Amino acid sequence: MGNLGMMEILLIGVALLIFFGPSRLPELGKSLGKGIQEFKKAGRELSDSVKEDAVADKDKK
Repeated sequence: MGNLGMMEILLIGVALLIFFGPSRLPELGKSLGKGIQEFKKAGRELSDSVKEDAVADKDKK
């Protein structure tokens, strides 16, 4: 997890509970997960289109 230790993660969790409350945390987690999923999907689509263009350029030569 990079440079985050257990104490830092715990502090972030407590801050999230204070700011958003326990009822909003699952909602925020779900939307964050969807956002990450969309980002990964867009990255895969971009790399696939670049590969297709490379193959098409190679076939032209």
